[in-house]
Amino acid sequence: MENISNMVGYLELVSALFILFLSFCILAVIYMYIADKMQNKQAIRHNYPVIGRFRYFFEKQGEFFRQYFFAMDREELPFNRAERSWVYRAAKNVDRTVAFGSTRNLEPTGTIMFMNCAFPTLEEDAVPPSSITYGVNCREPYTTDSLFNISALSFGALSSTAIKALSNGAAKAGCWLNTGEGGVSKYHLASGADLVFQIGTAKYGVRDEQGLLCDKKLTNLAAKPQIKMFEIKLSQGAKPGKGGILPAKKVTEEIAEIRGIMPGVDSISPNGHPDIKSVKDLLIMINRIRNVTGKPVGFKAVIGESLWLNELFDEIKLQGDDFAPDFITIDSADGGTGAAPQPLMDYVGLPLKESLPLVVNLLSEYGLRDRVRVICAGKLITPSKVAWAIAMGADAVNSARGFMFSLGCIQAMQCNKDTCPTGITTHNPRLQKGLDPVDKAERVANYHKYIQYGVGLLAHSCGVRHAKQLDRHHVRIIQDNGLSIALDKLHPFEQTSN
Repeated sequence: MENISNMVGYLELVSALFILFLSFCILAVIYMYIADKMQNKQAIRHNYPVIGRFRYFFEKQGEFFRQYFFAMDREELPFNRAERSWVYRAAKNVDRTVAFGSTRNLEPTGTIMFMNCAFPTLEEDAVPPSSITYGVNCREPYTTDSLFNISALSFGALSSTAIKALSNGAAKAGCWLNTGEGGVSKYHLASGADLVFQIGTAKYGVRDEQGLLCDKKLTNLAAKPQIKMFEIKLSQGAKPGKGGILPAKKVTEEIAEIRGIMPGVDSISPNGHPDIKSVKDLLIMINRIRNVTGKPVGFKAVIGESLWLNELFDEIKLQGDDFAPDFITIDSADGGTGAAPQPLMDYVGLPLKESLPLVVNLLSEYGLRDRVRVICAGKLITPSKVAWAIAMGADAVNSARGFMFSLGCIQAMQCNKDTCPTGITTHNPRLQKGLDPVDKAERVANYHKYIQYGVGLLAHSCGVRHAKQLDRHHVRIIQDNGLSIALDKLHPFEQTSN
């Protein structure tokens, strides 16, 4: 009996301990749930309380699993995962678009290295970069000190909370925000940040009832002091040769009203501008918008076949330099954030390392380098890559994905599905609640600050006083055989007096 009594006592103790442990676990889960919902620092934890914490644990274990269990999308032979996945989707007749850029490596061989000076610039000798003026001959030219700005991110592709955060962050940082082709919203305008209004092939926000450019709407937009420049989008890196794609589930009533389209219907822009079919048409459109608005006007394009650039610059010289665009935005061909067909994202157009020096060289050859500003974009999210672009001749660098990372993007590759877990590219109110515009605006401004600071560090190491003095002779490509190539020998150009 004593043994039975002891056994019963033991079982009661174990049962009590188990109940105590279970109670503790339940209280811990409740506590974590409340704590996660109350905080706005990490969108994943807010939107997915408790279970979202596992994301950070698995992230730490990612290196182990990648090394032993998983191959990357482009590593396997004879057919890699990206290729097989496209075939599977095509065979099932399901969505074949991808998001957030190509996983195909378009980097040319060799590593870019900056050549440090034996006598670097001392801190007391360093100066801020000189300001840049766009549209010197316009009625309202635009002058800015920012070398690094927010690339085209449409309201529609991005949530209202994300646009709020980017706009407020841009105002704090003193950089511009490109509206993307989706038109300008109250979320863009509220902060007073400098804006570049993008005119896409569908003319969203500036279209008449026939879908053509409306001068009256242009005039109304130009009257807004926040809008500093206008950019005509010929093509973009995610899908050169195809217009913008916004799935029907992301076309809300508000977005449809801003764009001038029907809600709940796929928003698909034409492949090109119906009224721009030649370089003459392009220059006519640029000058029409500039005359109506009085503000700088340029165009954005992915460079592929480049003979048209010679024709463009020949026509400018024929018409006069005042006829030229105020800026050219060069987009790299390795993709962007939006939904895009995989063949276009992977295999069409030139990467920025080829197209940027090509355009700068041609502008110098035609004597237009001081007249036309050069802006570039394409996976330039760190100081070293931004500094490289400046050294190659860019006047400014745009970034979309870098600033999305600053908002908390985890590269879930769901930009085109309205299921973004961090609330950045979704219109699901529940998911948007995890993105605090106030907190994320500070992160946007901090990211901008330290990009420009890092570019300055590289410039000072190379012995120049500010970033705009970086030149091609400051950069070399180290090849696999150990030999280096000077970029000023590969791509010579006449340096401007920045």
